[in-house]
Amino acid sequence: MSARQKLIEAASQRILLTDGAFGTEIQNYKLDEAAYRGHLDLARDQKGNNDILALTRPEIVEAITRAYLEAGSDIVSTNTFSANVISQADYAAEHLVKDINIASAQIARREADAMETRDGRPRFVAGAIGPTNKTLSLSPDVNDPGFREIDFDYLKAVYREQIDALLEGGVDFILIETVFDTLNAKAGIMAAIEAGEALGRDVPIMVSMTLTDLSGRNLSGHTVEAFWHAVRHARPVTIGLNCSFGAEQLRPHVQVLSGLADTLIMVYPNAGLPNELGQYDELPEQTAKLVGEWAGKGQVNILGGCCGSTPAHIAAMANTVAGLEPRRLPTPPVVTRLAGLEPMTMAA
Repeated sequence: MSARQKLIEAASQRILLTDGAFGTEIQNYKLDEAAYRGHLDLARDQKGNNDILALTRPEIVEAITRAYLEAGSDIVSTNTFSANVISQADYAAEHLVKDINIASAQIARREADAMETRDGRPRFVAGAIGPTNKTLSLSPDVNDPGFREIDFDYLKAVYREQIDALLEGGVDFILIETVFDTLNAKAGIMAAIEAGEALGRDVPIMVSMTLTDLSGRNLSGHTVEAFWHAVRHARPVTIGLNCSFGAEQLRPHVQVLSGLADTLIMVYPNAGLPNELGQYDELPEQTAKLVGEWAGKGQVNILGGCCGSTPAHIAAMANTVAGLEPRRLPTPPVVTRLAGLEPMTMAA
């Protein structure tokens, strides 16, 4: 079976688990700039460049990935959220983008395969691509609403470079996550489709939106339903929500998306909201209880954690959802569905 088929088959039998945060786990190592830089001769300070650790401190990335697998994760993502030319330009490390992505994908692949060999349960690797720090839908200049720092074709090429390297490293899926700008996501989707065409095979896509206000919109203004209408054409193997405000505030939006999407629902919220020191206080049992409510109502297929979540959070979720029935995919009526900022369904 293909990776797409294997995931769908596994998700039909039980609620699956993805992993949790990399950034906050890396912070626990309290690395200085020299530790980030390692043997590399780079012109700028590397502290905070988590992605480059795949080259300079691979044992840290391996340990975090392994911890999530041991906690119960069926899917692990690559530590490549900012491993693109745009984001790495902040560190003068643009020329290392391909190497970072291949190395991170190989780490995740090795650890996932080792765990699958140990217990026989299928494990999957999702190649994570973040939104970059640029936006296609909005101007960064309040005095010039029509100005854009980059265009669609440039961002598509940036994503294509990253996606090609992730696929070379052995990922199963391309995870377009933390989508604050729907047009950015569509550039990533197009890049993934073209990468698959170049390889002559299916490259399954996962898409995960992040909400920026409690009304349920992302930064480019799309509602959850409008967002789904805008990306459904890509046949994503999962659609879902991540980051945002935490599980409590995501509840109504998970319910909406669950009733709409005829594909797997994957949701991985923050461990609550950060405190005044920027730390996450929500305990594993609290997060697990909240996401467990979605599972108990048959609203999700895959659960995990975003900022502030730890292997302990994933283990708590695994215990909470064990034995619960996974969500059954709806069969929506065949109608024309369009999306502006709001969804539009054309009557027959």
